[in-house]
Amino acid sequence: MRYEGSVYRPPSEARSYILQVTIGCSHNKCTFCDMYKDKQFRVRDLNDIFEDLDMAKQSYGSLKRIFLADGNALVLSMDKLIILLDRINESFPELERISVYAAPKDILNKSLDDLKILKERKLTMAYLGIESGDDVILKDICKGVSKKEMIEAGQKIVASGIILSTMIISGLGGKERTREHALESAMVVNAINPHYLSLLTLMVNKEGAFYNRIIKGNLTLLQPQEVMVEAKLFIENLDLKSCTFRSNHASNYVALKGKLPEEKDLLLKTIDQILNDEEMFYSEGTRML
Repeated sequence: MRYEGSVYRPPSEARSYILQVTIGCSHNKCTFCDMYKDKQFRVRDLNDIFEDLDMAKQSYGSLKRIFLADGNALVLSMDKLIILLDRINESFPELERISVYAAPKDILNKSLDDLKILKERKLTMAYLGIESGDDVILKDICKGVSKKEMIEAGQKIVASGIILSTMIISGLGGKERTREHALESAMVVNAINPHYLSLLTLMVNKEGAFYNRIIKGNLTLLQPQEVMVEAKLFIENLDLKSCTFRSNHASNYVALKGKLPEEKDLLLKTIDQILNDEEMFYSEGTRML
């Protein structure tokens, strides 16, 4: 298959065919993220995308899942998205799911009816990087939206019937705002009530913009024990109806998983056990993306 530059996808899309619809990320200003800093954003020509679909059909015959890359394919106009999704479904009628990274601004720029139209065409799962619920942190990392807008975007996806998977990044506020990060993030997640929730852990590229804040003394990184204390406070304040929780990303110091709210107490008990046994933490060298 033809790809331009490094291509990223969520861990749960490991068995999906990756279809590069856009190059890079249209926002591309988040200081903690270096995934697309080497790319100039553009939307690929539909004919090129269709050629990739034809090659996939020839190579694989049938596909069950397709993930639309790069950073935010949902930025496409509704006209283009409908044409693209119709072509995908025509090529692979047996397809079960199409999924996408969904930037909050792109969601807000679509109406609820728009999202329902996309779901009818098998775009049935979206990944939303909340990162933090704290407005101070969201501004510091140049996320481009407020807590209120993030909640609106998440609620709109859920209301459309599209499955929503959300991400929070542990340690994003450093020691300076660890409590605010935990509590405000829990509040935002509670307001959205996503189907899936992932807790990742901050990893800093020493050549990236985020590292400058550490060098200047504006942010102090959390140590593994402090990351777990923050995670415990976050989980303690979650009030979700039915959510699959995962904290088993390559960035994490430990692996956690459970159903919320059913296994909330078990998760908290596990964190207490981890806090009492430092040998349960993964070494820094094993944390890599």
